[in-house]
Amino acid sequence: MCGIVGYIGNRKAWDVVIKGLHRLEYRGYDSAGVALLDNGNLNIYKKAGKVSTLEEFAADKDLSGTLGMGHTRWATHGAPSDRNSHPHTSGDGKLAIIHNGIIENYGALKEALVSSGHTFQSDTDTEVLIHFIEEIKNQEKVSLREAVRIALNRVVGAYAIVVMSQDEPDQLIAARKGSPLVIGIGEKEYFIASDASPIVEYTKNVVYLKDSEIAFLSREDMLIKHIDNTVQTPYIQELEIKLDMLEKGGYDHFMLKEINEQPRSIKDSMRGRIYPTEGKVQLGGIKEYAEKLKNIDRIIIVACGTSWHAGLVGEYLLEEYSRVPVEVEYASEFRYRNPIISERDVVIAISQSGETADTMAAITLAKEKGATIFGICNVVGSSIPRISHAGIYTHAGPEIGVASTKAFTAQVTALTLLAFYMAQLRGKVTQSELINLLTELDEIPALVTKTLKTNDKIKAIAETIKDSRNCLFLGRGSGFPVALEGALKLKEISYIHAEGYPAAEMKHGPIALIDAEMPVIFIATKNSSYEKVISNIQEVKSRSGIVVAIVTEGDKEVAKMADYVIEIPDSSEAFLPLLATIPLQLLSYHIAVMRGCNVDQPRNLAKSVTVE
Repeated sequence: MCGIVGYIGNRKAWDVVIKGLHRLEYRGYDSAGVALLDNGNLNIYKKAGKVSTLEEFAADKDLSGTLGMGHTRWATHGAPSDRNSHPHTSGDGKLAIIHNGIIENYGALKEALVSSGHTFQSDTDTEVLIHFIEEIKNQEKVSLREAVRIALNRVVGAYAIVVMSQDEPDQLIAARKGSPLVIGIGEKEYFIASDASPIVEYTKNVVYLKDSEIAFLSREDMLIKHIDNTVQTPYIQELEIKLDMLEKGGYDHFMLKEINEQPRSIKDSMRGRIYPTEGKVQLGGIKEYAEKLKNIDRIIIVACGTSWHAGLVGEYLLEEYSRVPVEVEYASEFRYRNPIISERDVVIAISQSGETADTMAAITLAKEKGATIFGICNVVGSSIPRISHAGIYTHAGPEIGVASTKAFTAQVTALTLLAFYMAQLRGKVTQSELINLLTELDEIPALVTKTLKTNDKIKAIAETIKDSRNCLFLGRGSGFPVALEGALKLKEISYIHAEGYPAAEMKHGPIALIDAEMPVIFIATKNSSYEKVISNIQEVKSRSGIVVAIVTEGDKEVAKMADYVIEIPDSSEAFLPLLATIPLQLLSYHIAVMRGCNVDQPRNLAKSVTVE
C-alpha cells in the first residue's frame, strides 16, 4: 500500500526519489519522507501530509547525494504523524529503513530490544525492524548484508524494505515478502520502486523481486540472494508501459482520463483473442489447460472490492454460457475458512495490481489443496500471475486513479472471453451463436465511445443530487453487480453513503429508507428482467423517491416514470455490464468533483492493498 523509491547511481538522488514519490501518490498515503547519503552524511526529511508538503519542508535543506530512498506511508502501526513517517533509523542513527507491509511479531521483538537498552522514537513496527537489524549486526559481529538476511529469517509478516547505511555509501539493500518491489537496471545505476511507474522514465529493463529475495545493489553490480543465502539468477524483462500513460493527458483528473480510455482498454483486452467471422475465441494464457476445463466440477472466483464485483459479473456469464457452477468469494473471508476444494476445481483470482494480499493468500491456500489457479491481472510480472498456473492479462494499461474504472471493464471483458471460450470448449454454444456473440462483442468499444457522449447530461444530473446524504443503486441479473459497483464508486470518491442491492430485494428492507431526498439509480435496460424493474421503479416513485434510470436507447416507458434517464446503446444482455457501468462512473466522478473531493486520491484509500 505504501510507496517505495530508491536510487543508487550518479544522478542527484533527491530529484529521482521525489519525482518517484509523486508517481506513487496514487497508491494512497498519509505522510512522506526521504533519506539521502552524501559524503558520510545521512540526511532524513519527513512530514505528515502530501509529498508537496515534504518538498516545501526540505526546500532549504541539504539535498545533495547520489544515493537515496523515499517513502509514502499509509498508516498501520501508529497514527499519521511526522514521528511515525518513514524513513526510520537505528539506535546509533547510522542505518535507515523504509518499509511496506506489517511485521507481525514486532511486539515481542520490541520488548526484547527494550530489555537490551534500545529506545524508540515512533510507534511503528518498521522502527523495530531496523533496531533488530542493528542488534544482530552488533551482537553477532556480521556485515550489514548478513544482519539483514538473518533478521528477515526471524521476523513474521509481510515486507518490502530498502536499507541504507551511513558507513556504506555504495550500497542499497532491498528485500521483499508479500509486498511488491521492482528494480530498474541502468548504466551504473539502479532504481528501486513499489511498481514500475517511477522507473519507466529512466530504463525499460527491470527485475521483479520474488518473495524472500534480497537484492544487494552497488553502482557497479547487483547480487540477489534468497534469505536462505543461495544466490539467485535474476530474470530481466522489458517494461511494456510508456511514460505518457502515467500523465493526465489534458484531463483534470486521472479518473476522468481512465474512464475515457475504456474503448481502447476493452479493445486491447480482446485484441488477438477473438475471431468473429470464424466464431472462435483463443486464450493463449490458458490454452494448455483446455482439456481440464472441459471436465472441471466448479469454478471459484476470489477477489476483493471492484474485482469482486467483476467476479459476480463473471458468475452470470460463466454459468449462462459454459454451464459450470460458479462461486464468488471475498478473498479476505475465503482464506480464513476451511473451504472445500478439490483437484477438479479451478480457482480464478482477480486483481488489478496482482499484489492484493488477501487474494494472494486465498490462492496459495487453494493451490495447496490441489486446485488449478488462474489469474486475471493487469500488471505483468506481479505476484498473482507468478503464483498462478495460468491466466489472462487484461491489458488496460496503468490505472492511476484509486477508484478503479478501466480495470473493472477490462476484467469483465476477460471474464466474458473466458465464458465464451469455455462454452466453445464444452460444446455449449453453436458456431453460429458464437459468431453472433463475438461480432457484437467486437462492436462494444464503439458503443462505449457512444455511451461516453452522455457525459454532459450526466453532469447535469450530478448537479441535482450532489448534496444527497444517501443513495441506492438497484439492478437485476448482471445489472445487480453493476449496481454494487456504482454504489462503491460513489461512496469511494464522493463520501456519500451508497448501497447496491438486487432490485427485488428492495422490499425486504431498503424500501423503508426511500423518501423525497433519496436518489435511487436503476439499471433499467431492456433485458429479461425489464418488466420486473419497471415495477420496482413504480414502487419507488409512489414513495416520492428520486429515480435516475440507465435505460436502453429509445426507451419511452421508463422515461415517463423516472426523474432522469441516461440512455445507453442497445446490446445483448451479456454485454450490459460493459455499457451500463460507464454512466455510473461518470456520475460518481462529477458528484465528487462538485463536492470538492480529491477524486484521484480519496481519503483513507490505497490503490493496491498489500497488507491484511
